[in-house]
Amino acid sequence: MASLEIKSGTLVSLQDLHPSSPFFKQGASLRITGKLREYSVEAGVATIIDGDDILKVSTEHLRDLSFQVGSVYQFIGELLIQPDDNEVVLQARVGRNVDGIDLNLYHQSLLLLRQFQANHLNNPETT
Repeated sequence: MASLEIKSGTLVSLQDLHPSSPFFKQGASLRITGKLREYSVEAGVATIIDGDDILKVSTEHLRDLSFQVGSVYQFIGELLIQPDDNEVVLQARVGRNVDGIDLNLYHQSLLLLRQFQANHLNNPETT
């Protein structure tokens, strides 16, 4: 029987999405943040950037979210990897505008969170 469980989105940055990354898996549930570079209403696809990194986000399942180029958005969804053309798309199930977020501070907090999780997983008695 197929599992109907919806997994939480693992916090990742666009820099983390490369083929050798542990987050780069078909169907991985991820939470991604980036600045909207372009949006196609007809295709329902947003392109977000963070530094030099780019990701396409399918927004076909999102309702009541207006897109503005230059604004910062956060999406939770599943990673779809097309092996034939090496295209990677996040199939978003949740999206929100997060204008005002300091992306540099966000990246620093993500690094600290990963350090904490690594230490906690290696030494569970230290909690």
